[in-house]
Amino acid sequence: MRRIVVVGASAAGLAAAETLRREGYDGTLTLVGDEPQAPYDRPPLSKQLLSGEWEPERLDLRTPADLAGLDLDLRLGTPATGLRLADAEVELADGSTAAYDGLIVATGVRPRRLPGEGGHVLRTLDDAVRLRDRLAPGKRLVVVGAGFLGAEAAAVARRLGCEVTLLEPAPVPLAHAVGTEVGEVLTSAHLERGIDLRCGVTVTEVTGHGVRLADGELVEADEVLVAVGSLPNTDWLDGSGLTVGDGVVCDAYCEAARGVYAAGDVARWYNPLFGTSMRIEHRTNAAEQGMAAARNLLAAPQARKPFAPVPYFWSDQYDMKIQAYGYLRGHDEVAVVEGDLAERRFVAAYRTGERITGALAVGMPPRVIRRWRQAIATGASWREVVKIDAIAN
Repeated sequence: MRRIVVVGASAAGLAAAETLRREGYDGTLTLVGDEPQAPYDRPPLSKQLLSGEWEPERLDLRTPADLAGLDLDLRLGTPATGLRLADAEVELADGSTAAYDGLIVATGVRPRRLPGEGGHVLRTLDDAVRLRDRLAPGKRLVVVGAGFLGAEAAAVARRLGCEVTLLEPAPVPLAHAVGTEVGEVLTSAHLERGIDLRCGVTVTEVTGHGVRLADGELVEADEVLVAVGSLPNTDWLDGSGLTVGDGVVCDAYCEAARGVYAAGDVARWYNPLFGTSMRIEHRTNAAEQGMAAARNLLAAPQARKPFAPVPYFWSDQYDMKIQAYGYLRGHDEVAVVEGDLAERRFVAAYRTGERITGALAVGMPPRVIRRWRQAIATGASWREVVKIDAIAN
C-alpha cells in the first residue's frame, strides 16, 4: 500500500492521517478538504468563538509545523466530487484525481436548511464568525431548533444581551434523546434567563424579517439561526457503488468496501457493544474512529479490531456542564441515580432492554459519571447496577 487518500480535513480525517504515520505508513498520504482552512475544532464554534472569548486561530487543531511533519499531499479548498471504486480514484472539484490503494472517507455533515433566505447555520468557521459579527445587545435572534447546538447558541446570544426566541417543534426539547424529565430540566435554565421558548411550533420559511410559522404567524427577528439537524456529506458518492444510508454504511471494523473505510460524523457503522448500527456526531467519537479506521486499513484482515466505543459528548449552557456517555436514543427507561433534578445537579441512567446503555450528568464532577461509563462498557445489568447504587446512597 503506497497511496492512501483521506477525504475530509476534519478531526476524524486528521486523526486518521496522524495515526497512519504513527503506525509506520511512509507512502504518499493525501488529505483532501473542502474548506480552505487547515483542520480546526468545531465544538467551540457555538460556544467560545460565538461569544467572542476566542479568536479563530485558537481553534487550529495543529500548528503549520505539525502538519508539515506529517508530509502530506494537502489539498485544501478542493472538495471531492466523485469516487470511482473500480479505478480506485477520487475525483476532485478542480478536475484532478487522487489515486489510492486505501481510502478513508471523513467528509462529515452539513446543516439542514429551511425554505427561504437570510438564515444563518452553524457548521463552519465562516458560519460562526458571520453570526458572531451580527450579535449585539438588543438584537433580536430567532433560533429554530432547541437541540444541543441551538440551545448552546441561544445561551451565548442571551449572555451577549440579545433578545432570543427559541422555536422547537417537539413538546419538550431533547426529550427524544434524553427523556422528558431531563429535557424539561435543561430547558428551565433558558426560561429562567428570559429566553422566549415556544414548543410545538413548526417553522415553514425563513424570511427577510424573521420566520414564518405553519399557522401563518411571522416571528420577527434581526437574525435567524437554523439549527434543525444535519445531513451526512455523501452526495459526492452517488453512483460510486458504496452503500449509503444516513451515512456511509460500514461494518464493525469501519470498512465500507474493500480498502475503503469511513470515520466521524459521516460513518454509519455496526457497534458490537450496543448490537446496533449507529452514526455519532460527537467530537470525541470522530477522533477515536479516525484512529480506528486508520489502524484497520493498515492491518492484516485477521488483526483488525472492531470499533466498539462508549460514545461521549458534552455541552456547556450558562453555568451548566452537561456530560453523557453511551447511546441514549431509543431508551426504554430513565432513572435519576444521583443528585437532584430540581438543583440541576444529577446523574440520570438510561435503560435499553435489560442493560444500562447510557448516563447523563449535569453539574457533577467528571469522576462521578466515569463509573457509569464503566457499567455501560461492560454491558452491566440494569437491575443490578441501579439496585447497587440505590443501596450505596
